[in-house]
Amino acid sequence: MKIAILGGDGFVGWPTCLHLSEQGHEIHILDNLSRRWIDTELGVQSLTPMDSIQERCRIWHEVTGRRLNFHLIDLAKEYERLKSWLAEEKPDAVIHFAEQRAAPYSMKSDRHKVYTVNNNTGATHNLLAALVETGIDAHLVHLGTMGVYGYSSVGAAIPEGYLDVDVETLSGDKASQEILYPTKPGSVYHMTKSLDQILFQFYAQNDGLRITDLHQGIVWGTHTDQTRRHEQLINRFDYDGDYGTVLNRFLIQAAIGHPLTVHGTGGQTRAFIHIQDSVRCIELALQDAPKSGERVRIFNQMTETHRVRDLAEMVAKKTGAKLSFLPNPRKEAEENDLVVKNDKFLALGLDPITLQEGLLDEVVEVAKKYAHRIDRSRVPAVSAWTRDLGARVERDPEGRALRTVS
Repeated sequence: MKIAILGGDGFVGWPTCLHLSEQGHEIHILDNLSRRWIDTELGVQSLTPMDSIQERCRIWHEVTGRRLNFHLIDLAKEYERLKSWLAEEKPDAVIHFAEQRAAPYSMKSDRHKVYTVNNNTGATHNLLAALVETGIDAHLVHLGTMGVYGYSSVGAAIPEGYLDVDVETLSGDKASQEILYPTKPGSVYHMTKSLDQILFQFYAQNDGLRITDLHQGIVWGTHTDQTRRHEQLINRFDYDGDYGTVLNRFLIQAAIGHPLTVHGTGGQTRAFIHIQDSVRCIELALQDAPKSGERVRIFNQMTETHRVRDLAEMVAKKTGAKLSFLPNPRKEAEENDLVVKNDKFLALGLDPITLQEGLLDEVVEVAKKYAHRIDRSRVPAVSAWTRDLGARVERDPEGRALRTVS
């Protein structure tokens, strides 16, 4: 297939490009490289050294003989260019990663909230409108998040997208309905993913767009089969308090002798998936496209759930690291359960990679190799959900700052 990968320079986008290219698909990367500019804004860099997107594409061609085509387009701001590109290239499938992906970044300030909504919602709606206008029958696969559900549970498993409910009619009878499972987003970022769902529902029912929405858990791990092919193909690896995901952050902290920063009680339960499984799920979703007129197909893209403190204790036991319990900058329940159904990907043949010690070793080895690139001052999570929470944020968990004496 000819596949457009929007946001193909990103954390999940890049290994997906390589994975699908190796399978023989013609890959076109559309990206405005905003994630690289955010690194500059935050004064932080990927733990792993990243070449330019053009150099990455050149290395992939040198190693495999396959080409990746890069197009510099801002999807949220350049609607006419996006529409013209789609009309000219007519991709068979579009994979949509082109959204600001960090919940903490989306809560840093009012400016970051506005940017996240304008970028994420604008890019999604521009894409949908352009697909309708050009008449292209491309299968749209979108990377969403389990976080739209708010990490809470009512004692029942979260279904894959839809919930059967009975409502009482005016006559007192019961009428059955199937609704989108209610969302309870925990950040502005998660809110944009909830808005995406409504946009997808409308364009699927109104215009017959064929859409698959993947509600993904937290990604961990570094390498895929393809990124191991050459050192310059390595994926980005975020460790900072805004973009670093919790398990990868614990493993990096352990590798450099930093205390493992557990916020609140650590009783928050999260869904997880390994980066190799993430790209495999996208491949499986592409092969199982809905037909025009069908409802949006929704998958829960995760393989296991864990409490944050259990992950910290597992890493501490393995590495000898110490735990540091800090005030939680997020507005969320101190303890929650999370039961999730993921039957659809298992039925399509996914053989999940779970938290195995060998794979944890791999991340620690990568962290040690590039430890000289870590800025310890960027490790703490300091973006707070409210002003009150911001006043309690711990900005110096190692106690390295100079103290005033009296």
